[in-house]
Amino acid sequence: MKQKKIPQRKCIACNERSDKKALIRIVRNKDGEIFFDPTLKANGRGAYICKEMVCLEKAIKTKALNRAFKTEISQEVYEKLKLELEKLESK
Repeated sequence: MKQKKIPQRKCIACNERSDKKALIRIVRNKDGEIFFDPTLKANGRGAYICKEMVCLEKAIKTKALNRAFKTEISQEVYEKLKLELEKLESK
């Protein structure tokens, strides 16, 4: 029996490839909102990042999210993403 292919994605901060489900998807929708997508299926442009604060901080420092979404991201959005990631890490 043929084994099902597991989708791979690359973290925009550390550039490591991993299973899609092992990463967090950050989405920018048509309205310009940027948020974590726990379902991995929300409409909009997506970027993947490891479930570690180090990777999010590296993405902020290198402006990787700005490049991925081709827009300037405000500090408020970064703070919101940090809070949400802290909630995920504590689970």
